[in-house]
Amino acid sequence: MKASELTGMSDEQLGVTLRDTEKHLFQLRFQSATDRLETPSEIRKAKKDIARIKTIQRDRELTRLAQAPDDQIAKMLTDLGPKIEGPGKRKAKRQIARLERLQETRTQKTAAEANKAPQPAKGK
Repeated sequence: MKASELTGMSDEQLGVTLRDTEKHLFQLRFQSATDRLETPSEIRKAKKDIARIKTIQRDRELTRLAQAPDDQIAKMLTDLGPKIEGPGKRKAKRQIARLERLQETRTQKTAAEANKAPQPAKGK
């Protein structure tokens, strides 16, 4: 499947395609284990398709995150706070670090823009 075909799909269609491709990969692996696989290159193609789909999904997620307002990012941070203990804590900590970096860069950009604002000229 080509990347151009995948980028034209909606998020729901990408999810369905990902599940179907993962099922197909499982079937291919099963056939490989039972020595009934005719074309071993199909496994490689399925893996690459899965990687393409996940890359597009991640790109869309990062785009949505970059466009999210500051209050929504702050809410995400507070929601992730209790998840840093127990199962899934590494993923939560990475997400928190990513959101904090995003907040820092936004505050730095606004500070830089405020410094670039033209100063009123002093009269003689």
